[in-house]
Amino acid sequence: MVPSNTGRERIMHFNERTMESPWDVDDLVEFIKEEGDSDINLATNPSFVVPLTPDNFDQIVFDKMKDVLVVFYAPWCGYSKMLIPTYEKLAAAYELEEDIIFANIDSDNYRDLAEKHGVSGYPTMKFFPKSAVKNRDTDGQLTSQAGVIASLDMLVKEFVSAASDEQKTMLSRMDEQVKNLEGSMARFGNIYLKIAKSFMEKGPNYPKKEIKRLQRILEQSINAVKADELVIKKNILSTFAA
Repeated sequence: MVPSNTGRERIMHFNERTMESPWDVDDLVEFIKEEGDSDINLATNPSFVVPLTPDNFDQIVFDKMKDVLVVFYAPWCGYSKMLIPTYEKLAAAYELEEDIIFANIDSDNYRDLAEKHGVSGYPTMKFFPKSAVKNRDTDGQLTSQAGVIASLDMLVKEFVSAASDEQKTMLSRMDEQVKNLEGSMARFGNIYLKIAKSFMEKGPNYPKKEIKRLQRILEQSINAVKADELVIKKNILSTFAA
């Protein structure tokens, strides 16, 4: 290698053909094959990253027994190319772990699937924990139990039938329970609180009206992340509307 007049390294060939950097290993192999009229192929290490397609995405990603990390990438994206070696090393390090899967998907080739999961830039990494799959059906859609918290549902039943003064007391009790929740359960609990406050401000017809509004949105073309949020809110609203 010798320095070029542009300040970048370049690889020199005997017939003075040059290939200027930056380049990766695949670029070098293609250069050697072309210039040397060689059929050599680069020896590759086994990959522990599972390639995804529309045919296997739901089966692998929504496995109830495994946590799944997915990289949505584009082959032409420089940042995606930079991530690949590190991601491969990470997957190899967890080779013996049976309850986690490292996967990737060519989002440029399967754009509809990427958009469905709210991906708009590359690379995008999304984690699908097995705990989040418990309330999904066989098609990967959230069930009517997603986001529902049984202990809060019991308070909601008392709340909706109580007088306005008593509702304030019930709201305080609900708030105390939510403070003890963690993770996604805490997020769901806060949705209960917001709905309860709207119930007090807008009246008992609010839950049914809001459910209808959310259903109209769900019938439109929206990404999967937004759809999940609306389904969870709709499920919780149903408790207030019962």
